[in-house]
Amino acid sequence: MKNLFIQSSMPFSRARSAEALFQCQSASPTASKRMRLACASALLAGVGLLCIGWMGAAHAQLPPAQTAQGVEYVTGGFGSDAAAAFKEAKSRYPLALTFAATDEDGTTPYVAEVQLEVTDEQGKSVLSLPSVGPFLLADLKPGTYTVRATYEGKTQTQQMKVAGPGSADARIAWKRAAGGPD
Repeated sequence: MKNLFIQSSMPFSRARSAEALFQCQSASPTASKRMRLACASALLAGVGLLCIGWMGAAHAQLPPAQTAQGVEYVTGGFGSDAAAAFKEAKSRYPLALTFAATDEDGTTPYVAEVQLEVTDEQGKSVLSLPSVGPFLLADLKPGTYTVRATYEGKTQTQQMKVAGPGSADARIAWKRAAGGPD
């Protein structure tokens, strides 16, 4: 292998081959120490950038929780980061709902603007609101509830048993006519 020399203003007799500097065999103790520090700094910087990117994806945040009729809830979830945050948070809420529409081509895109009404076993409304995204997480007390979800004038009804965090998770989908909204 050819010896490559680093261009420097130092006299030729003190120049070291690039191979020697990287192997730190013939380099002076000071150059060897500088090379190790430079390599360690570059490695730490690379690891730091990877961690920042990973943390940003892993810690996408939910929108702020809101309260309606004494029930804390969160709704939203458009975009891959927001959807990931909702999917991760489902296990912390007793009721998790996902809204979608089935198109004629078989795809099931998420939908929003779903009017939601949740009633308890006595028929009393405990939560009534429009969803602002395809996900809704609600902190309901244990019990049996009737969920009525209306999208584009079509209502679906489901009975849900809520026992605690992560206990009730439903995907509600509507068949959408050709040419429906995107």
